[in-house]
Amino acid sequence: MSEKKEPGIWQGFKAFLMRGNVVDLAVAVVIGAAFTNIVNSVVKGVINPVVGAFGTKDLDHYSSCLKSPCVVKNGEAVEGIPIMWGTVLSATLSFVITAAVVYFLMVMPMAKYLAKQTARREAKEGTQEVIEISELEVLKEIRDVLVAQHGAGGAGGPGLTGGAEGPGGGSAPGGGTGPGASPQY
Repeated sequence: MSEKKEPGIWQGFKAFLMRGNVVDLAVAVVIGAAFTNIVNSVVKGVINPVVGAFGTKDLDHYSSCLKSPCVVKNGEAVEGIPIMWGTVLSATLSFVITAAVVYFLMVMPMAKYLAKQTARREAKEGTQEVIEISELEVLKEIRDVLVAQHGAGGAGGPGLTGGAEGPGGGSAPGGGTGPGASPQY
């Protein structure tokens, strides 16, 4: 008798790590961390100097005082209650830039690609339906022509749907040898 071994801790952990979505998430976190550095550099190197043309170069220094007088030493409020809205503005700009880059460089192209794929698939299915419908129409026309020819020959009328030998298998157009066949003279 062989006993079934329960998967060990390492096998379970390995299976967990090798799942597709875990690897995808890990890649996304690494790329996101690298991308955050790029966005922070753009904010500090481009946007802050542009804002600095109108005031201080660093957005973190923009603040208002809720309770006067505000004295800040070494980044800590010693007196008063400062509202550091420049820090919030800097973080908001970083977020907006990140969201815009992700949307315009990742989401929009992927949506366009998926829309093209869907359109191709639908076009292929539509073409297949047209082919099937046209084949059906052609077969109906052939049937109608055969029925008309068979009816014009005077053998049985347009309601006859049997083949040349008819449903009875005989040589007469009506199937001359089957039950209910009309006698031939």
